[in-house]
Amino acid sequence: MDRTERFQKYLQLLRRKGTVRREEFEETLEISRATFKRDLEYMRDRLGVPVDYDPEVGGYRLTAATGPGAPVEFPGLWFNSEEVQALLTLDALLSSLQPGLLGEALAPIRQRIQRLVDAGDHSMDELRTRIRLIAQGARQLAPASFKGVAQATLERRRLRLDYFARGLGERSTRDVSPQRLVHYRENWYLEGWCHLRNGLRVFALDAIESAQLLEDAAQDVPLDQLDAELSGSYGIFSGQPVNTARLRFTAARARWVANERWHPGQQGAFEPDGSYVLEVPYADDRELVMDILKHGAEVQVLGPPALQARVRQELQAALAAAP
Repeated sequence: MDRTERFQKYLQLLRRKGTVRREEFEETLEISRATFKRDLEYMRDRLGVPVDYDPEVGGYRLTAATGPGAPVEFPGLWFNSEEVQALLTLDALLSSLQPGLLGEALAPIRQRIQRLVDAGDHSMDELRTRIRLIAQGARQLAPASFKGVAQATLERRRLRLDYFARGLGERSTRDVSPQRLVHYRENWYLEGWCHLRNGLRVFALDAIESAQLLEDAAQDVPLDQLDAELSGSYGIFSGQPVNTARLRFTAARARWVANERWHPGQQGAFEPDGSYVLEVPYADDRELVMDILKHGAEVQVLGPPALQARVRQELQAALAAAP
């Protein structure tokens, strides 16, 4: 039994029995008195576990201030991929935080994360050294823009946006009732009710040139309607799915694509020759076309015809532009 697993056993005994004698710890965990003393000091000093000796009953217990049933964080035997990503992302965010209202308050949180990870089989320093997170494609976002949009979203107030629609190359001013903030492919977006277009739209926060917080209350859209109109189709573009893309990937490329999640409603199946056919619902094909093109000759668009034509047009244009 390694040290991390042993710490879990300590906590289990304390929670189950309330008070545990030293001899019972040593017998149950099959450890010496010296090991018990070292473990106890480490749990108190490094992990902050409030375990004290009660002379009246001759045993150890979690302090009354915390209570035997209160949560005490212990590291798992090992971290899964999501936990490692969350730990390193949070550590990076806290370390890069600029001085401000939260800087001093959040410093102990980073120290607590450090102690929590260090109590496991591998230290935080080792995680930082041996595991690297790469953020690719993130666009510059002004902190003031995010703050204003987030405030309006949480306070349920309308925004007046000066917005640059890059696809059209056009600027416009419009009032928007913010509904949700979305982090997608390393960038932030706002799902909102556009009072200029009288419908739901998705706005890239980095394309918002100015955001004015209004006193008017935001118009609320039911969450099920948001999901139906903005989450039903492929990618970040809104709209109810009106088509289903059918894509056949070669056997070589299928080794990767078969394990990828393109959309919650996708369907996929292997063909007898090892190729893989993927079906994805979509409304707007712009993002879908970009993702298809990155697979080059390893993918064939089986339908619908309009999508076949769009991909063919893009490939021909790329060929014509080649030197």
